[in-house]
Amino acid sequence: MTQATIQGRFIALEGGEGAGKSTQARLLADALRARGLGVVVTREPGGTPGAEAIRSLLLQGVDGDDGESWNPRAEALLFAAARSDHVHRLIRPALARGEWVICDRYLDSSRAYQGGGGGLSDVDIGLLHRIGSEGLLPDLTLLVEVVPEVAIERLALRDVDGTDRIGGRDGAYHARVASAFRAFAQAEPARFARIDGNGDPQETHALVLAALGPLLA
Repeated sequence: MTQATIQGRFIALEGGEGAGKSTQARLLADALRARGLGVVVTREPGGTPGAEAIRSLLLQGVDGDDGESWNPRAEALLFAAARSDHVHRLIRPALARGEWVICDRYLDSSRAYQGGGGGLSDVDIGLLHRIGSEGLLPDLTLLVEVVPEVAIERLALRDVDGTDRIGGRDGAYHARVASAFRAFAQAEPARFARIDGNGDPQETHALVLAALGPLLA
């Protein structure tokens, strides 16, 4: 096994709307590349042509559906299908090359949104993940947490042209999502690092790098 293969790692960034995950993914990728590491930055749903097509179905809907969102079970199945293609075509091959994969959302978003928000059981979502992606989990999941006031301010700046079908759901839905994320992190502290995302991007980035310290040693 080569040194590069030993260093390959899978990092997921999770959190609610407006947490700043995409910005942190970019900053982390820059920092890792500065250390000479190979890095792939990707997102869910998406990351491969097939998964990006499913992303459009999930977030924009289809012609003739009168604006009705997918029911939670159909939504979970679509996310699982997109993730399966993503893992098979992009994530596993990149890890096999010894690269770091930084993913903006992964399994825990399905657990929080379709589970905590939509009411599906964690057991069912886990079963879909085992079937579709052979249970692949990140080496570390960074849960970026912000208070609602900060999230609302950021979303007002980001979503000037409107939001997608999931992001635009009501406050009660997103409160359930946030509660689910907190519960996951509390139940699985070895797999999660909780990151205070309320500061400016560089302050949050410093916390991210500190959390990654053991993997970078």
